[in-house]
Amino acid sequence: MPIKKWIIQYILTLSLLFIAFSFLQHLKGRDLDYSISFGILWACISTSLFLAIRVYYYRKNIPCTVCNDLPD
Repeated sequence: MPIKKWIIQYILTLSLLFIAFSFLQHLKGRDLDYSISFGILWACISTSLFLAIRVYYYRKNIPCTVCNDLPD
């Protein structure tokens, strides 16, 4: 398994989604505390789903066209 690559992708995805979700909630006029907690919650949920699909595709040997990964 390409663990190192997945960890980097996971951290990058988590941080970008956190920033996007928090920023959008803040733009909608929500409090900063709510925006941050919303960003953390939904970034974790979305990134966990992304990771679960990546692992499923890897185990089933389904090529990911976006990621360009195939099991060795």
